Amino acid sequence: MAQEEVRSISRGIRINDRIRVKEVRVVGPDGVQLGILPIQEALEKAQAASLDLVEVAPMAQPPVCRIIDYGKYRYEESKKAKEAKKKQVVIQLKEIKMRPKTDEHDFNFKARHVDRFLRAGHKAKVTMMFRGREVIHTQLGKRLLDRLAETLKEIALIEQNPRLEGRNMTMILGPRPEVRRAERAAAAAAAAPAGGAGAASAGGAGAASAGGASAPPAGTPPTLSKS
Repeated sequence: MAQEEVRSISRGIRINDRIRVKEVRVVGPDGVQLGILPIQEALEKAQAASLDLVEVAPMAQPPVCRIIDYGKYRYEESKKAKEAKKKQVVIQLKEIKMRPKTDEHDFNFKARHVDRFLRAGHKAKVTMMFRGREVIHTQLGKRLLDRLAETLKEIALIEQNPRLEGRNMTMILGPRPEVRRAERAAAAAAAAPAGGAGAASAGGAGAASAGGASAPPAGTPPTLSKS
């Protein structure tokens, strides 16, 4: 357990004789509150049960400790962290670049890209680039950014209004809450096992096939085919 204790220190979790307080609130192996005990008595109870005394709430007064198998505790905590990570939706910031003189075809093409990013649950950074004397007429670029936001208003929220930074004007769009909910629901449906649907489909197909090839009732005379 010495190696486990060293690892616990690196993670900020204190166990057994690494707990340096006079008394602790103890929760037994079965989850029953044992009350506030002197640290030595708490350690003796853990040792008697061949388990560890693990500090789970160091900021409480007094700190809360559980009598548990620390190796199993670490495994369960790691498993919970992995499950939580799987459920996390990673939001990326995708960038689209435009020019004040962007033509209609290019505008629609870039708008479709932004639409796809937003429906996937990501954010879009739209950068309007000015060259040469174009920077004098920044209102043309802003007008185009405003038009893009208006085109995508059904699925997009403006998280950062058009802002001029040097020779670039940037705007950030994010998906509306309902779009994010739909994306999470689609991801959950894709991750769900398809065994039930497959079995039901196979069962239905098998039943239909069996019904089509069923033998005629007993006593029915054979049908003669005409050649």
